[in-house]
Amino acid sequence: MPVHRKLAAALILALFGCNGGSSVAPSGKARRPFVLAAQRQDERDVMVDLIATYSAEHRVRAPGVLAAMRKVARHDFVPAAVADRAYGDYPLPIGEGQTISQPFIVGTMTEVLEVKPGDRVLEIGTGSGYQAAILGELAREVYTIEIIEPLARRSRETLERLGYKNVFVRAGDGYRGWPEAAPFDSIIVTCAPDHIPRPLVNQLRIGGLMVIPVGQELRGVWSAQQLVVVRKTPKGMERQAIMDVQFVPMTGEAQKASMKKRLNGGASGIRTRE
Repeated sequence: MPVHRKLAAALILALFGCNGGSSVAPSGKARRPFVLAAQRQDERDVMVDLIATYSAEHRVRAPGVLAAMRKVARHDFVPAAVADRAYGDYPLPIGEGQTISQPFIVGTMTEVLEVKPGDRVLEIGTGSGYQAAILGELAREVYTIEIIEPLARRSRETLERLGYKNVFVRAGDGYRGWPEAAPFDSIIVTCAPDHIPRPLVNQLRIGGLMVIPVGQELRGVWSAQQLVVVRKTPKGMERQAIMDVQFVPMTGEAQKASMKKRLNGGASGIRTRE
């Protein structure tokens, strides 16, 4: 489903550093977080009303997702220098050369996962921790991996301060996921490989959903990426590309796998790879 070109400029904005490896193991019994987020509620309401009414084709509809985004204070997840702009529908810098995703993209990616209260979710690319907090409002447990260690540490501290005891943060390369916590009901990837990593598919339960941006790279130049929804079935994977996007590349092992394939004469695309 292609993106309307006028809207596309607003959509190609969700950008995090990505992936996970050395870990902080889950401890204690997960429980629903209680977050006091009354500050700047009017601004959050305006932000959510905007993403809920973009157009008939491109808007966030799920009541649970919209309620979570009204509750979670986005300004808690950005540096003080840009906190005054926290409720605009655009990305903002969070340090380490990375950004927090555009709220519309956060809402869209969350919505397509169809997260239920008993679900366990894996996120690749923690970034600021904002997406993990939204998921933490909806799911039983969220496991999130970030390749940039300072961001992993900072997001962990923010999530702990806000009371998200059901969100577990790991620092490292997330290409191979979090196998000891698998299987997951859904997986969200907030950085773009040029293929769908097989280890992540393996950690998705049958019937589970993954949302992932996938693009093609040639000599260091990325062509248009597509946001792809994957459903795992007993017979394999069902894929649907839902819009054009632009994310930062998935680094670490994902890039090594792509380089090896290119050296062997293979091409990039929407496919899986070990």
